[in-house]
Amino acid sequence: MRTGVLSSSLLGTMVWVGLLAPHTAGDQPPGKPEPSKGFPDLVAALKASPGCLGVETAKTASGKQVIFAWFEDKKAVLKWYHSDAHQQVMKQFFPGQEYSKPLKEVPENSGPILAIASITFTDKPRFKETPLPISQIAIELYQPMSGGIFLGGRFAPEGLKVPKMRDYTPKEK
Repeated sequence: MRTGVLSSSLLGTMVWVGLLAPHTAGDQPPGKPEPSKGFPDLVAALKASPGCLGVETAKTASGKQVIFAWFEDKKAVLKWYHSDAHQQVMKQFFPGQEYSKPLKEVPENSGPILAIASITFTDKPRFKETPLPISQIAIELYQPMSGGIFLGGRFAPEGLKVPKMRDYTPKEK
């Protein structure tokens, strides 16, 4: 995959990562409130965003909460970026922050984009830029390359077309 360069204006684009991933009882220290309480259903909003091809959430072994969101193109990512749900979360978690033009480094005819957002929560805020209790937050943009194989299904949504990807799934007779 080719890595896209992400403008700093998107730092808050997927703050919601930790708010979206399913939480389990062991995710938070005892007595610590769930970060998702009182937030809009951002996964549903993301899935409903025009041009979003699919969304997956996960928690890594290292404790990062991650969202994988596939978009048709730059225009679709910008629709999500400017959506009411996303803007609400950005303002709530990055108050007073000014953002330059999002995705200005991404070409208009970029094709499909995979946005991977990750966040790791801590017990107390560490950065002056946000009241969030986090040790890291990141957004990375990727694009599919030709090739690859699959048997029985893929991680990416079916609607994401990848040139020269080989399907080894037996055909129904």
